[in-house]
Amino acid sequence: ESELSDEKKSHSGIPEAQFVEDVDAFMAQPDNNNEVDKVLKKLDENHGKYKFMEYNLANKRRRLKSQIPELERSLEMIKKLQAEKDGSQNMETQFLLSDQVFAKAIVPPTEKVCLWLGANVMLEYTLDDAQNLMVKNIEAAKKNLNHVDHDLDFVRDQFTTTEVNMARVYNWDVKRRQTTKTS
Repeated sequence: ESELSDEKKSHSGIPEAQFVEDVDAFMAQPDNNNEVDKVLKKLDENHGKYKFMEYNLANKRRRLKSQIPELERSLEMIKKLQAEKDGSQNMETQFLLSDQVFAKAIVPPTEKVCLWLGANVMLEYTLDDAQNLMVKNIEAAKKNLNHVDHDLDFVRDQFTTTEVNMARVYNWDVKRRQTTKTS
């Protein structure tokens, strides 16, 4: 497939809204039967679905935007531990207990670190394995963020197309009624 068609697709399977070029032909389709209320209701439902998708994507984007700096801070700390692992001195640091609450800690040179993986799971890793995992997680989060940004743009285009279609069908109906009144 061409690059152009790939740009128009979403990464998460969001259906594309078809622009209604010829309203007369669209309204005459067997599914529509020139029933304006039915068509507008269907378009409104699709519009609502696109808005819901946008809301979910915006939340996912917000989560990823906050997750990436956390992962980068973890990677920074792992690198610091690697730099200090061969030394003989303890490292004094502060770590986050909860929002804006830090505790002072003395960390002896170490070869291992424990990482929270989520869902109340923590695993012990060697510093090298932990660094590799963090790098992979950061890359995956950035890739996901790019996909979400693309999908957000795509879904916004879809609900704009749906809004234009709704206006075109409504205007078609107004024009049709005016024509019937004058006949």
